[in-house]
Amino acid sequence: MTVAQTYLHVVQKRFRSVKEQGDKTLSQLDNEQLHWAFNEESNSIAVIVKHVSGNMISRWTDFLTTDGEKATRNRDEEFTFSLQTKEEVMSVWEKGWQVFLDALQKLTEADLQGFVTIRGEQLSVIDAIERQMSHYSQHVGQIVYIAKLIKGSEWQTLSIPKGQSQEFTKSMLKKHQR
Repeated sequence: MTVAQTYLHVVQKRFRSVKEQGDKTLSQLDNEQLHWAFNEESNSIAVIVKHVSGNMISRWTDFLTTDGEKATRNRDEEFTFSLQTKEEVMSVWEKGWQVFLDALQKLTEADLQGFVTIRGEQLSVIDAIERQMSHYSQHVGQIVYIAKLIKGSEWQTLSIPKGQSQEFTKSMLKKHQR
């Protein structure tokens, strides 16, 4: 496997992991919890979902051939309360990820040598991918944090439960022994 093939494999795996964290978080929340915001300056999870999806659709539709900030995108509207139900939130979440992951999966080794534009700025394809890794991970982290605040003791951990790190490490070492 070439370095480029390895990179494409790794970023697809990492982005799917980020999505899975979001999926597992969203599944723990009801409609009211999805729309909770700490204050007027804070975004609810529903608003963050709408923003992330809007970004994904804009950036990854015709990723290699058109500017990533599409004329059809209304970024300011992404930060308004308009998704009414959990079903709407989940539909918007899935649509953004579908567009993004489909485009990412279609990239080839040769594509990694190219450039794309976002708001007129030329970026290498790898830089554009890494920019989105940071952006999407940041927002999924916000979603997880808000959900943990809301759920409190009812939160179902997404990783190693507190107090079980050593046991987990031992099991992983055993699993991966050669």
